[in-house]
Amino acid sequence: MRPDSPTAKTGSDEPKPAVLFVEDDKALREMWHAAFEAEFAVSTAASARDAEFQMHKQEFKVVVSDHLMPGGNGLGFLVRMREEYPRTQRILVTGFMKPEMLLRAVNEAGLLRYFVKPVNVGELGKAIREGVRIADGSAV
Repeated sequence: MRPDSPTAKTGSDEPKPAVLFVEDDKALREMWHAAFEAEFAVSTAASARDAEFQMHKQEFKVVVSDHLMPGGNGLGFLVRMREEYPRTQRILVTGFMKPEMLLRAVNEAGLLRYFVKPVNVGELGKAIREGVRIADGSAV
């Protein structure tokens, strides 16, 4: 079994929570994979279309999506994921967005959090862990 597979085990034989990163920038996908693979079963997608395909094949606790990508809008993708997979927690990453657009994004996609690039990996990790707790029903 690959260590980054969604069913990878932690040292305590508990499965790692599955997290999907959707980002068109290959360097960012690779960085996020490397940063989080020890704690989560990380999958990546280069487009919203690829991410939707993966979502249909596997359950993810958290999806982290870029906003503007060629061939698809990350916000639209997260809105669809909210409707289809309401327990999956959603985080949006954007290079630029007007404050009123961010408020709309939070409401429409039911975002757990949003981040403006460049993203602090430590803060993103905290948000993902919070999302996992919520998806598992263990958060208040």
